[in-house]
Amino acid sequence: MSISEDASRAKVNTVHLARDLKAGGSGLARISGLYIHIPFCACRCYYCDFFAQAPGSEAAMDTHLAAVIQAIRRSAACGLLADITTIYIGGGTPSYFGHGRLVQLAYTLGLSLDLTRVVEFTCEANPESLTPRLVADLYALGVNRLALGAQSFHDSELRALGRIHDAAQIQRALQAARLRFDNISLDLICGIPTQSLSSWQQSLEAAVAAEVSHVSVYPLQIEPHTVLEAQARSGHLVLADEDEVATMLLVAADRLQAAGLHRYETASYATRDRECQHNICYWTGQAYLGVGAGAASMFNLSDGSRLRLHPANDNPSNINTEALNRKQALAEDLMLGMRMMRGLSLKQINDAATLLPGLDAAIQELEALALVERKDDRLVPSTCGWLLGNEIFLRLMPDVLMRAPANNSTCHSIR
Repeated sequence: MSISEDASRAKVNTVHLARDLKAGGSGLARISGLYIHIPFCACRCYYCDFFAQAPGSEAAMDTHLAAVIQAIRRSAACGLLADITTIYIGGGTPSYFGHGRLVQLAYTLGLSLDLTRVVEFTCEANPESLTPRLVADLYALGVNRLALGAQSFHDSELRALGRIHDAAQIQRALQAARLRFDNISLDLICGIPTQSLSSWQQSLEAAVAAEVSHVSVYPLQIEPHTVLEAQARSGHLVLADEDEVATMLLVAADRLQAAGLHRYETASYATRDRECQHNICYWTGQAYLGVGAGAASMFNLSDGSRLRLHPANDNPSNINTEALNRKQALAEDLMLGMRMMRGLSLKQINDAATLLPGLDAAIQELEALALVERKDDRLVPSTCGWLLGNEIFLRLMPDVLMRAPANNSTCHSIR
């Protein structure tokens, strides 16, 4: 069975489940975000472990488009898209999907939901496949934000990542994007093999010079079953150490913030009012619907519980479901909320502490380790906590917060 046939069955099942929840009196809360996954690329990058087919065949992409359009129409018919405020077309590489297919997808979205209610409509693109014609047509059909996968402005670093574009193509893609869009995001990766602090600074300068409204900065991760992992195992890969990567992250923060892009999330910088609203939907516990192979969905119910659905890695036609009760959902919101630089309000923490017996001890430990600090009436990640974000997240995992302290002490409000 092909990737697209699997995706068709998986997403129809997800839509049916959401429809049944809505009709069955379970109190399905409004769905704010719509994510559409295009699981096709021209070539798999050396660091990529995403669910994708590379290269994608014409037949598979046609089948996938038909399945996605069907799922969108069924979602609209049962009212699941009535409250959508953000749309994100991601991948894979959506711009590789083909001009005609992507335009047909955007056209279907325009017919299926009220785009006047949508505050942000993002489409991802890679430099080698973004054309002036595609830019113009996506903009005309309601897309108002482009996310461009640059990763580096140095050809040697791009080759080390297995990217098939070069730095000159990034500049041409930016030039094309500016023909219509004033909301453009760039992705950059630090810790790339062959990358130096000097070359990293040059990539940052190129991003600043591009005058984009959003930059995402990611440290390179070596994932299992990737080309980079095989190179690392064979000893043919020299990786930056943690201190070098931390220095690069600090340099990026200084340069981007000096250029007017404030850090609002662990890896995200934006000019004012250009923060990625779709990602904020994820980080603040808002419900979202995923369409397309590899796309996850999350539904909130009126009793405070939560249901998450995602296709199985080995077979996308099988939907894995994860049910979270009210306490688990609350703990998850606290953990994800600390991804954002605004952190959590003390009122939010105090209210949550009445249901989560381990929260008070977790907050005290985070403060003792200087991973968080108080600013006005909020608890926010410190610079150390930002660099060591996983240390915060591990201490705010739902199973930790729901566990009573060993001495059975009661929680005390944080003042």
